[in-house]
Amino acid sequence: MNKPTVNIVLGIFAFLVLLVLLNSFYIVYEYDQVIITQFGEPKGDAITDPGLHMKIPFIQKANRFEKRWLEWDGDANEIPTKDKKYLWVDTYARWRISDPLVYFQRLRDERGAHSRIDDIIDGETRNAIASYDLIEIVRSTNREFEESEETAMADISYVVTEITTGREKIAQIILEESSLKAADLGIELRDVRIKRLNYVQEVQRKVFDRMISERKQIAAKYRSEGDGESAKIRGEKERELKRIQSGAYRRAQEIKGEADAEAIRIYASAYNLDPEFYQFMKTLETYISSMDKETWMLLSTDAEFLKYLKSSDKR
Repeated sequence: MNKPTVNIVLGIFAFLVLLVLLNSFYIVYEYDQVIITQFGEPKGDAITDPGLHMKIPFIQKANRFEKRWLEWDGDANEIPTKDKKYLWVDTYARWRISDPLVYFQRLRDERGAHSRIDDIIDGETRNAIASYDLIEIVRSTNREFEESEETAMADISYVVTEITTGREKIAQIILEESSLKAADLGIELRDVRIKRLNYVQEVQRKVFDRMISERKQIAAKYRSEGDGESAKIRGEKERELKRIQSGAYRRAQEIKGEADAEAIRIYASAYNLDPEFYQFMKTLETYISSMDKETWMLLSTDAEFLKYLKSSDKR
């Protein structure tokens, strides 16, 4: 055998040895747990210790599974409550593989696990929700409602039934019942929670109609109080206006009276100084105020009213 052929044979042999060695060892990481299967059948218990491990090459296979906590997020389901109120209930859970061998034998992979968890949690959620009234599901404690100023003004009363179980305990019941079934699959459920609750369309419409009605009551209350306050302000304005006008009129009359008195005093002083001149001026004022081109007067020639006119003619 020539040298090139020997080199080829040695190369192929070395490759095969390397391939066998690579297939004989596997690494278990901190977050892994491994089940060894031989022709599809599990051999021995799960290997959970991190490090390098050996297996029979090509015959045995290392099947890896998560050791960490995993997330399950379910789909929202329409579920009736005990008092026949329909709700959309959305749940989520945390789980991990507690028994890899049973898990592998029953479920094989994570997709199969999610499918079975869906069935288990959805079924127990449906059973739990259907066993309690709506108020038990939406509330966790008997904490009193805080009445707002608006609801007080609208005189809206809420009749709240005291709860005995509550949402948190219902979630705990779902967890306990689901855990019993999940344990048979090699799964440990750590937590199950109701992520979201929502009314179905028909109930939503009724709730919105009630909210609209309450807001209309509040708006009507505000409008009524506003109209009352407006009438009160207008009444006060009218009273204040009349008070001001009355005071102004009284003051004007007082000033006018004082002015008239002062005028009379001045006229009296003038009369005392020159009575004839005062009488002459007053007579002229009377002429001006009593006679115009449209006025006819019939008087005798010796009337006192015309004495200044007669005296003027003589001059």
